[in-house]
Amino acid sequence: MKAYRLHVQGIVQAVGFRPFVYRIAHEHGLRGYVKNLGDAGVEIVVEGPEGEIEAFIRDLHAKKPPLARIEKVERREIPPQGFDRFYIEKSSQGGKGGDSVIPPDIAICDDCLRELFNPTDKRYIYPFIVCTNCGPRFTIIEDLPYDRENTTMREFPMCDYCEGEYRDPLNRRYHAEPVCCPVCGPSYRLYTNDGREIIGDPLKKAAELIDKGYIVAVKGIGGIHLACDATNEEAVAELRRRTHRPQKPFAIMARDVETVEEFAFISPEELEELTSYRRPILTLRKREPFPLPENLAPGLHTVGVMLPYAGTHYILFHWSKSPVYVMTSANYPGMPMVKDNERAFEELRDVADYFLLHNRKILNRADDSVIRFVNGRRAVIRRSRGFVPLPIGIPFDYRGLAVGAELMNAFGVVKNGKVYPSQYIGNTSKVEVLEFMEGAIKHFQRLLRVKEFDLIVADLHPTYNTTKLAMELANEMNVELLQVQHHYAHIASVMAENGLDEVIGIAVDGVGYGTDGNTWGGEVIYLSYEDVERLAHIDYYPLPGGDLASYYPLRALMGILSKVYGVEELEGIIERCCPKAIESLRYGRVEFNVVLTQLAKEVNTSYASSTGRVLDAFSVLLNVAYRRHYEGEPAMKLESFAMRGKNDLKFEVPVDGELMHVEELFRDALEVLGRAPPADVAYSVHLALGRAFAEIAVEKAREFGVKNVGMSGGGAFNEPIVKTVRKIVEASGLKFYTTHEVPRGDNGINVGQAFLGGLYLEGYLSREDLML
Repeated sequence: MKAYRLHVQGIVQAVGFRPFVYRIAHEHGLRGYVKNLGDAGVEIVVEGPEGEIEAFIRDLHAKKPPLARIEKVERREIPPQGFDRFYIEKSSQGGKGGDSVIPPDIAICDDCLRELFNPTDKRYIYPFIVCTNCGPRFTIIEDLPYDRENTTMREFPMCDYCEGEYRDPLNRRYHAEPVCCPVCGPSYRLYTNDGREIIGDPLKKAAELIDKGYIVAVKGIGGIHLACDATNEEAVAELRRRTHRPQKPFAIMARDVETVEEFAFISPEELEELTSYRRPILTLRKREPFPLPENLAPGLHTVGVMLPYAGTHYILFHWSKSPVYVMTSANYPGMPMVKDNERAFEELRDVADYFLLHNRKILNRADDSVIRFVNGRRAVIRRSRGFVPLPIGIPFDYRGLAVGAELMNAFGVVKNGKVYPSQYIGNTSKVEVLEFMEGAIKHFQRLLRVKEFDLIVADLHPTYNTTKLAMELANEMNVELLQVQHHYAHIASVMAENGLDEVIGIAVDGVGYGTDGNTWGGEVIYLSYEDVERLAHIDYYPLPGGDLASYYPLRALMGILSKVYGVEELEGIIERCCPKAIESLRYGRVEFNVVLTQLAKEVNTSYASSTGRVLDAFSVLLNVAYRRHYEGEPAMKLESFAMRGKNDLKFEVPVDGELMHVEELFRDALEVLGRAPPADVAYSVHLALGRAFAEIAVEKAREFGVKNVGMSGGGAFNEPIVKTVRKIVEASGLKFYTTHEVPRGDNGINVGQAFLGGLYLEGYLSREDLML
């Protein structure tokens, strides 16, 4: 007779792990108990014949529930206690210093979906149907262990029927903390935008209103969406007008896969992602002609699509005639997604005609995640619902906070060799978003049991609000602050996810504050445990007005062209190639003349090596986009335009030492404009940039004796550039890496910051290495 105490860490709460342990313990005739711990781990005590215990431990790994992830099992022999049976013990508030986590919010499972539309089931057409294998997790949890009293479901005492299922270890709703039914659970109400309740079935009536062309605010799992009929062009246009989003693509939700296939192409890999428990928004290539209104995703060759992931969505489509809804986050540009009922009426009264709201609190806001497949491989754009709070492993054991970037922000908490990226935070230049971030940091500290930090890591940019917040927190907590260069962090995220010791990194990005005070974004970087070095970059070009050039890309075009032709030639070139661009400036011709003066006198002009601004400039030159209404718009539209191109015009980017002279691309383009199709010009520009970056990276890899080339930054979502780089790198016998779990853009930079923080604390890299 032997006895052991096991401490299991990983995703082992809220996934049916305890009833699973209960069942296999009984199968092996073992005695003892299993219980949740306050750090989200699970403690198991088993006693019985040693052979049966060994078989039990093998089954623990081999037969675990689908959503469970066992990362570590600590095993210690103890004296037999003389248990007379195996049972499930009440959860403990204490932990053992582990780093287990609860799973993310999970889409409704097939079993619950069948019950949802079974007229004889107690939960027929009940939107909050859930079991151990599905439903909300992160969005409703306040503290650990993951028990009902630590979630927002504590406000809904279970009825006898639900409690019977909840207490039965053999029922799939055993300790499903959000379990409920129409008798005891949350409920929906439908209101007019002046707060009057509409009597009747709220979801059925909401579906009817959407079918009639109205805009309905729908409260879901992680926040409130704005929904309208995506087949109704006028309704989509009205939603754009009310939300002040003239161009930003709207996410749409389709009834089922068959509906999606009517308007978009889906590869097998994309289908797997689309139907996964994460249920992200997936950007898919449009079919041509596109059968839905073009104003859903104007100027883009892709459309963002997701499938229903909550009972609410399935019920709405059950009652609706429309097979496709716009389902976009309820917020004004740059502001946090609205999640609370009172705030909904305050902030969305002028946007939504009706409000479909439930009475369960959303504790932790979680926007929909966004994913794209680039060159056949997954690229995470926005990591939130369905992912958070799953960690990313790094080879450094410290407790830290990486505050991330300014835009597309997510922070990361570091603990026991893992980074726990937060849900999508957003644009922290807004005070309301920064307040959301501060609250979310405290919540992650509570969930992860991290009271103190060894290090706080921030971006090098001196005026980022995230940098200022990091400084304040470092002073309050008496913690060391480390600032690291933006693109070093991008490349470090590639090292972190792929477990690399060294890499030649290509940072293809919009903007990042450089160690020399200039704006970087087109860099080739060597990064290892021993050194970080900027090896090559796009030659600096003037950006008149600095940040204004990101909103008015004509400024970037004028700056680059002034290097090639001089300021005197600019007006004639612009008038000949893209005259409408002048009127895109806020003050039209007057502002255009001011920009000419800025360039001539070199006043109020910064200097940049940004790839993003180069692409923005081409979007103006080719009359694709003149303004930026949302992050990355001109470059995204240029990529979509380039996808129409068929011929490579063999443009070249001359390289002189460490400098890439992209201004010569503009000379090449102007020479062929009027003779070559503009789409071919756009296509050739992308290929030329990809070739230039790849060839420099291969050359530097051979020079440094490195076998790995990595790519990150916002430009790493660009299909023709990534495809070109990968092809050249792999043809050279080198390995090409990017990220598939960590977002490639600024939403994932916290992981790279955390990795660099580890290199610093371990003494591999100095503060000067990361800042100079």
